Amino acid sequence: MEELKKKLQDEIATLDYELRTELPREIAKARAHGDLSENAEYHAAKERQSFVDSKLSLLRARLREISMVDMTKIPRDRIGLGSQVVLLDLNKDVKLTYRLVTSEEADVTKGLISTSSPIGKGLLGKQVGDEIKISIPGGVREVEILEMKTIHDLAG
Repeated sequence: MEELKKKLQDEIATLDYELRTELPREIAKARAHGDLSENAEYHAAKERQSFVDSKLSLLRARLREISMVDMTKIPRDRIGLGSQVVLLDLNKDVKLTYRLVTSEEADVTKGLISTSSPIGKGLLGKQVGDEIKISIPGGVREVEILEMKTIHDLAG
C-alpha cells in the first residue's frame, strides 16, 4: 500500500508542477503570439491544462480512498485485498497463481489482478477448498482454491 501511495503522490507532484508552472508559461507564450482564435499552441495548452486539472482531481481522490483502507478490516481467514491465491482451473486442469491488488497495481501478465475485475470479485471472501464459477468475458471459468495467503501472512 505504501508503494502505491508513493507512486500516486509522485504522479500528483509531477502533474501539479506542470499545471502550476509549465502550462501557465506555455499559455503566456502563446498569448504573446497575438490572435487567440487561430492560435493552435494556445488552444492545445488550454486543453492540456483542463486535462491535467481533471487528472489531478481523480488522483487526489484515489489517494484519499487508498489512505483510508483499514488493514484491520481485511480478513485473515478469507481472500481479500493483497491475498495471494493458487487456483486450479477445473476446465483446463492447470494451476494459476494470482495476487489481488488495487486497480492501479493490476498487471495480469505478472499475476496481479484487481479486486474489481471479474476474477477478483469472484475470489473475494472465499476460502481454501471453495469451488467457484466466475463469469469472465470469454465465458465461465470454474476454479478450486488450493492455497491462500492473506496480506497479513505475506506482510509477516
